[in-house]
Amino acid sequence: MRMEFSWAGVFPAATTQFRQDLSLDHEATARHLEALIASGVSGLVVCGSLGENQVLDPDEKRAVVATAVRAARGRVPVVAGVAEASTVAAVRYVRDCARGGAAGFMVMPPMVYRADADEAAAYFRAVAAATDLPWMLYNNPLAYTVDVTPERLTEYVDIVTLKAIKESSGDPRRVTEIRLALGDRLAIFAGVDDLILESAVSGIDGWVAGSGIAFPQQNQHLWNLIRAGRWDEARRVYRWCAPLMKLDTHPKFVQYIKLMVQEAGLGSEWVREPRRPLVGAERERVLGIIRRGLDARPAV
Repeated sequence: MRMEFSWAGVFPAATTQFRQDLSLDHEATARHLEALIASGVSGLVVCGSLGENQVLDPDEKRAVVATAVRAARGRVPVVAGVAEASTVAAVRYVRDCARGGAAGFMVMPPMVYRADADEAAAYFRAVAAATDLPWMLYNNPLAYTVDVTPERLTEYVDIVTLKAIKESSGDPRRVTEIRLALGDRLAIFAGVDDLILESAVSGIDGWVAGSGIAFPQQNQHLWNLIRAGRWDEARRVYRWCAPLMKLDTHPKFVQYIKLMVQEAGLGSEWVREPRRPLVGAERERVLGIIRRGLDARPAV
C-alpha cells in the first residue's frame, strides 16, 4: 500500500554500512536507522550521496532500500535516492523500489554526463512518469553541475508527483527566490548542513541532514528549536555543531561523516573505493574536530 506522508521535518541522509571486507552490512545499517527513528525524524533518505549510491551494484541498492523499509516498519517513510547514469536505469530503479515499499524518491540529475537544462528536464520527467510515488528534486549544482534555478523550477509545476526540492546550491537566498517564484507549491528542504539556520530563517519545510546522523538527538533538538522559533537557544546549539556540520561540505564528506558516525558508536567508517578511510595528518585533524564536538554535546 502507498504510504501517505508530509514532506516536512528532518529526513536524514543515512550512510550505507559496510563490513571491513566492504560487503554490505545490513544489520549495522538497520541499527543506525533505528537510532535515527528513535530521535524523532520524520523520514529516512537512503542510497543518496552519503549512502554511496554510485558505488553500489544495482541489486545492492535495491537490497539497501529493502533493509530500510523493514527497519522503518511503517513508522516513517523511506525515500530512496536515485543516482543513475541513464534514464532507462533510473526508470527501472524507481519502479523496483516502488514495488519494494519505498514511499518516495530523491532524484538527482543524470550522473556522469553533464546534461543541459532541457536534457535534465526530460530526465526528471521520465523518472516522474515511471511511478505515481511522490519525489523530491535534488538540486546540487556544486556537485552535479546541473542547476535547476527557481526560474527553471517553475517549468516543473505541472508534475503532480513533484512535492519537494532539496536545495543545495549553497546560496540560502534561493529559499526566498523559490517562494517568490512558486509560492508554497513545493516543500523546500535545506541540503547544506552549515546553512541550516540561515535557510530556516527564510522559511523552509524540512532538512535533509547529513552530519547530524552522528548526533541525532541533538540534531533533532536543533530542528525542534528552529520550528518553535526559539532562536537564541537554536543559535547556541548551532554554534556547538557548526564545526561538525562543516565536515559535510568537503569533497571527502562521506569519509568524514562515516568517521564521525564511528566515533559516536553508531556505525563504522568503511567506505568503498575509490574513497578510502582517512589516514595521517588529515585523519588526526578531522578526529580532533569530531572528538571535541562529540565530547561537548549538549544535553537534550
